[in-house]
Amino acid sequence: MSHVEEFLTAQEEQEIIEAILEAEKNTSGEIRVHIEATTQIDHFSRAQQVFHFLKMDNTKEENGVLLYVAVDDKKFVIYGDSGIDRAVPKGFWDTTKDIIASHFKQGNFKQGIVEGVLKTGKELEAHFPWNHNDTNELSDAISKG
Repeated sequence: MSHVEEFLTAQEEQEIIEAILEAEKNTSGEIRVHIEATTQIDHFSRAQQVFHFLKMDNTKEENGVLLYVAVDDKKFVIYGDSGIDRAVPKGFWDTTKDIIASHFKQGNFKQGIVEGVLKTGKELEAHFPWNHNDTNELSDAISKG
């Protein structure tokens, strides 16, 4: 079994998917989680590649957010699309990163991702509120590399 498959149990993955559904309830923003073992390039660049590969840059309001985790590297990136960068202040993701990092340091990976996803949803809600015409543009499933 790979480190990616061992990183979360099926139940933990389901709890993360439920957190994504909850986080997206009040925002038009789209949130995805991608987990892989490692990368040969810097983690931010890899998150950008995965973001594009998952077609997250095709949302109407350019408000997709990817939580990228490289298990063996012990690194994660929160990557937001250009619409988010235009709408939010500098340092916008710092508190979300801090929440995730504090859980990861304690080995609570599922909880870190869940709380990070929920915090991301709250942050997006302020800048990209949900309206009755919104549709879920992207899968809520966890992707793996």
